[in-house]
Amino acid sequence: MKPRAACAALAGAAVFSTVFSTTLQAQEMKQPKKAVKVVQTAGRDVLGEFAPDFARYNDDILFGEVWSKNDVLPLRERSIVTLSALISSGVIDSSLKYHIESAKKNGVTQAEIVEVITQLGFYAGWPKAWAAFRMAKEVYADAPAAAAQQQGAADGVPVEEITRAFAAKGHTTFPIGKPNTAYEKYFTGKTWLAPLAGGHGINTANVTFAPGVINHWHKHHKSCQVLVGAAGEGYYQIWGEAPQKMEPGTTVTIPAGVKHWHGAAPGSWFQHLTAMQEGAETEWLEPVDPAEYAKLK
Repeated sequence: MKPRAACAALAGAAVFSTVFSTTLQAQEMKQPKKAVKVVQTAGRDVLGEFAPDFARYNDDILFGEVWSKNDVLPLRERSIVTLSALISSGVIDSSLKYHIESAKKNGVTQAEIVEVITQLGFYAGWPKAWAAFRMAKEVYADAPAAAAQQQGAADGVPVEEITRAFAAKGHTTFPIGKPNTAYEKYFTGKTWLAPLAGGHGINTANVTFAPGVINHWHKHHKSCQVLVGAAGEGYYQIWGEAPQKMEPGTTVTIPAGVKHWHGAAPGSWFQHLTAMQEGAETEWLEPVDPAEYAKLK
């Protein structure tokens, strides 16, 4: 394949991926959220004979109706609200432990539960926070090990924390991938790499940059490189030219042999797709001048 045709094919493939992703996100946002029915039997199991009406209120009304309206208020947020109410009321029995376990299942991370309880300590009372922490520590005892096993978790930055950061910027449908340890010496901080597809002579991947992280100056040989902004905010710069901002949908073609760098904007997570021909080679050069990067916003 001739170089110009190859670059056109790369750009087409990368743009198609981004357009498809953007369209999918738009469709998902238009579709109404579907409620998940919450089934609870604890009331009838414990009080079915002794207090049947209370058991029915607990199982059918509280959980069957209130908790099941999670298309309006998601289960994760309902868990935080419930924990706040229980801890503030001084409830530290098995029901609190049950709701801490539910919060964990509903996506409340260890870091978040710690912040919730800490803040409640100031507003609801320090002894109540201490009691809640004892239960939370037991429930989340395996959280660090589980986080370390997640694809894309590294140095205390689990996947859900990264995706929440992107959600605030408009979300992303591309995977985070695994820590980019093979090339970490050519980056100023943490990055993650998720191969997306291969074949037909083209390799594509998604690269995730932590805030303020960029790569060194470098050149690609035997292929141009196509970059497409996927989420967050970033920059790229071609040697001798001014840095250019990248946002979702921004498409850049870097000719083969051209010195350049790219990465996240200061204070922002960033993802971009990259597409190059199979067999491409990268020549890594010197780091970007920190003083020059510090001028960017």
